[in-house]
Parts: sequence; structure tokens; C-alpha cells
Amino acid sequence: QVQLVESGGGLVQPGGPLRLSCAASGLTFGRVAMGWFRQAPGKEREFVATVTRSGGGTSYADFVKGRFTISRDNAKNTVYLQMNSLEPEDTAVYYCAAARGVFSTRQRDGYDYWGQGTQVIVSE
Repeated sequence: QVQLVESGGGLVQPGGPLRLSCAASGLTFGRVAMGWFRQAPGKEREFVATVTRSGGGTSYADFVKGRFTISRDNAKNTVYLQMNSLEPEDTAVYYCAAARGVFSTRQRDGYDYWGQGTQVIVSE
């Protein structure tokens, strides 16, 4: 059974950093592309970042503006999202996802497995 478990969410002040982690089990981690998505209240789930199977390639949503970094440690079956300079608009539930059979993808439909999400709140 595939499981993706996010952690690291919480309350952070504007301008602050936060690091999310996603631990995967039940799959061959090095054979899946990984992605982060987010969903704010009343909005569609949107793409944030993706990393290729080896970790050598990354892609980001435009709104990231160089503030976020996605990375992975295949030895630990874990993908990370380092978020800096957080803004109130970044408040959302953040989900990690795994995609089989693709080099990487920004498309929500391209992902086969999803975590339960971790809440990020950016507020004073």
C-alpha cells in the first residue's frame, strides 16, 4: 500500500521560512516523479513544484518566484519543500504527490498517489 505522509506545516509569520517533508512508502521511490500542490479555501488545487526521479530536474509555478525549493533524498524516500519569504497568500493545505511513468509533470492528473496534506498558515 502506497503512503505519502506530509509533515512540517504550521503557523508562520509573513516573511518567515518553513520546510515541508513528505515521507513515501510502499513504492519504489526512485522511480517516481514527485510534486507539491496546494489548495487554499474555496480554490482549486494548484501546482507548486515538481522534481524528477533522480532529483536532477525541477520545475516551479510562477508564483513561487524563486522563494521555494523542492528537493528529494532517494535514500530516505523523502521529498522536501523549502519555503522562504512566505506571504499570507501562501496559506493553504500543501499536498505531496507521486507520479509513475513520467519524467516529471506539472499536471494534477499526472499524479497517481497523494498524501493527506499539511496545513500552512502565514499570518501575524
